[in-house]
Amino acid sequence: MTTGAQTPAHPHARPRRSRLRTFLPLALAVWLVLEIWLLTVVAGATSGFIVFLVLLAGFLLGSVVIKRAGRRAFQNLNEALQRGTPPSSGGGNGLMMLGGLLLMIPGLASDALGLLLLLPPVQKAVGRYAERTVDRKLRAATPGTLGDAFQQARMHRPDGKVVQGEVIKHDERGEGGREQRPPLTP
Repeated sequence: MTTGAQTPAHPHARPRRSRLRTFLPLALAVWLVLEIWLLTVVAGATSGFIVFLVLLAGFLLGSVVIKRAGRRAFQNLNEALQRGTPPSSGGGNGLMMLGGLLLMIPGLASDALGLLLLLPPVQKAVGRYAERTVDRKLRAATPGTLGDAFQQARMHRPDGKVVQGEVIKHDERGEGGREQRPPLTP
């Protein structure tokens, strides 16, 4: 069975490590050091109790934001299903949830970033950037990669309808050894 993936020229050669896998651990370590340093600076300038209250307020605000964004996303989905149309992509619910999650993570830098993501102009700018980046990556996807699978999944008929189907594996034994399966339609 073939998967469409390119076979390597040298079978024992290690695949090239992506930049994300290389720099993500370093970025997380730098972020953690920054958060600890900011907490100690603020605790030194005020008191440990004030830092505790700020972290608690960030956690509570983040949980409220996540709950509200989730409720809004569910409401948009429910309305779209009742209308029979696809859900609207606007609203920035995903970015609001990310902002709420960043507020819940203990730290002052993550709180500042979470608060920034709650602002509608920032949500629009980040959303447009993310959409352009994903589209560019999907267009540049090579056969056999995960991006190629998403690109193939996005293909649809010109009228926008989804064609349901069933993959049938041809068996060498003939029709006698084939099991019956229910159709995919609801």
